[in-house]
Amino acid sequence: MDGTLMRNVGEVSIDSNVIAKYAGSAAVECFGIVGMASISMKDGLAKLLYKESLTHGVNVEVINNEINIKFHVIVAYGVSIKAVCENLIQNVKYKVEDFTGLKVNKIKIYVEGVRIID
Repeated sequence: MDGTLMRNVGEVSIDSNVIAKYAGSAAVECFGIVGMASISMKDGLAKLLYKESLTHGVNVEVINNEINIKFHVIVAYGVSIKAVCENLIQNVKYKVEDFTGLKVNKIKIYVEGVRIID
């Protein structure tokens, strides 16, 4: 489903894939986030996605012009997962709301793995 902004001169429709790509870009900018994760249905393992595949670790739903986002992420070893997730939520919420003009209702984060950063 897409987000729609109604203005007195017209209507702007934002595809959910555009929101997902923007949210994924904002998420990987956060300290402690190594990247988005993809879960293999075959073996249940999480794998790190390349930057070109940011939307595969992000799920966006727009309901009544409010955005719900789910992230599947891999975090850096040795960081506070709680602090990283709180930072991700604040950063993504602010940037996505500013970018789209729509309210972010809910952000869910699934930590799928931990990786040592070189």
